[in-house]
Amino acid sequence: MAANETAPRSHDGTGVTPLSGVGSAVWYDPNADLELGEPPAAETVDPDAERARFEDARDRARTELERERERTAERVGEDEAAVFDAHKQFVDDPQIVDGVEAAVDDGLPAEHAVDAAFEDPIAQFEGMDGRMAERADDLRDVRDRLLRLLTDADRVDLASLSTGSVLLAERLTPSDTAQLDSERVAGFATIEGGRTSHAAIFARSLGIPAVVGVGDDLESIDDGADVLVDGEDGAVIADPTPDQRERAAAGRDVEVRSEPVATADGRSVEVAANVGTPAELEGAVAQGADGIGLFRTEFLFLDREAPPDEDEQFEVYREALAAFPEGRVVVRTLDIGGDKPIPYLDMPDPENPFLGERGIRRSLGPDADLFETQLRALLRANAAEPGTLSVMFPMVATVSELEAALETVASVADDLASEGLDREVPELGVMIETPSAALTAEALAERVDFLSIGTNDLTQYVMAAARENDRVAELHDPCEPAVLRAIERTVAAGHAGDAWVGMCGEMAGDPDLTELLVGLGLDELSMSAVTIPDVKANIAAVDTADAETLADSATDAAASAAVRERVANRDSDSDPDPDSETP
Repeated sequence: MAANETAPRSHDGTGVTPLSGVGSAVWYDPNADLELGEPPAAETVDPDAERARFEDARDRARTELERERERTAERVGEDEAAVFDAHKQFVDDPQIVDGVEAAVDDGLPAEHAVDAAFEDPIAQFEGMDGRMAERADDLRDVRDRLLRLLTDADRVDLASLSTGSVLLAERLTPSDTAQLDSERVAGFATIEGGRTSHAAIFARSLGIPAVVGVGDDLESIDDGADVLVDGEDGAVIADPTPDQRERAAAGRDVEVRSEPVATADGRSVEVAANVGTPAELEGAVAQGADGIGLFRTEFLFLDREAPPDEDEQFEVYREALAAFPEGRVVVRTLDIGGDKPIPYLDMPDPENPFLGERGIRRSLGPDADLFETQLRALLRANAAEPGTLSVMFPMVATVSELEAALETVASVADDLASEGLDREVPELGVMIETPSAALTAEALAERVDFLSIGTNDLTQYVMAAARENDRVAELHDPCEPAVLRAIERTVAAGHAGDAWVGMCGEMAGDPDLTELLVGLGLDELSMSAVTIPDVKANIAAVDTADAETLADSATDAAASAAVRERVANRDSDSDPDPDSETP
């Protein structure tokens, strides 16, 4: 696109990271080598041979997906890596497999049969609204993977893009985005996509400037053009002016605050980082995190043939505490089951893993030895380093589960004392992720120091909408009034029991919801490190009384659309109709 010297044109979309970058445009077409052409005559096709080719491609696809899952879990995080589990399910989806085999029986080669079998499912998702439409990208990703394996087509290596590249594409699949190197890629922009797409989630986790959903207008930018990607304002600018370049190079307008923050009227709110590996600690400190609000320990147990021993865990927990000597580090004990299987453990394969053995249920049952070893390492690390260690138990559903976990902590402390080892019992807490925990939060809070609301799972269980089930993705919205009321009840119960109450998950890190969360009374918010400066800035601008008024209005709403309308209109002179259900 030719430069406009006076006013470079802005191509507007949805900004998904509060970051900006400038670089050279690189157009990406993942299907360039996947043109299949016309199929051969049906009578020349051997159905048995084509079915065998298809089965071979499926086997190789599963292997690739497992490998990419492992890499993504290490680089980005376990929650983000779970998308590849969903992709493996698509590889084995009976509707798709039956469609391929039927097309082969009709005389199509395996690659043409795969292309045909995915056509209707992709079209069905594209015809839906919001997050459901974005799930079509997952199906495309699986389809293209199978086609590449069947045709021996080369895959573009996005991990080796030239430093300073700005990637432009119609869309980016999870497999595409997981390859990106934040040290090389100055940003990316897509024609399609929304804030909840996997590409957007990965961009936030990796800290890459990104704008999605720009529309066909993005195609007016030529390959090789200088491009500015403003992930905060949602703008993509070709041939930016020197002033625009300077502002982008200067970084974000929002200040990184290393010190704790308080609202405009003086109420302190702790802002912490979600961390999935020790490699993320440095980034959390750099973005001004007060501490760690969720230290996921699953990385220690995955992708290996045997569990980590006590000393290995001890060193990792010491490293986390050393990164925040004056802050709080909240460690979640091992949360496996559901979408987090571990190969060396004897784990069942239930029809609905999210309603089976997960988290504390396994720690008090088949994984009791692992649980005790982890607690030993945590109590020793707490005695060895300054800072505040807090330990929370995941997926607690009953008071008896919590009491059993507390008894295990006391027993481990006694064992360490009898062995003459330094130990210190940390703050202890419960993750509120189930409706039963929210409904019994008063009793739970009386027994612990803190409650931490895991909004991803809480939303899943309150709305009976599995996180990885694309067909109910629209229901997986933390702004649903039922979820907000569960949060409100939990905060009130925690404070009544003299426990502080935090939140981790995507909701905590959405700057648009900061005022609402302050109004609901949260004492701590934990999020991806990249959004910490924005959330801190928003907290500093909040008046608690106004925030509480907003929270009262939101929890009285009848639908999530009304909640989001009230949040969007919080600065307007007049309140929206309190009975409104839609914008």
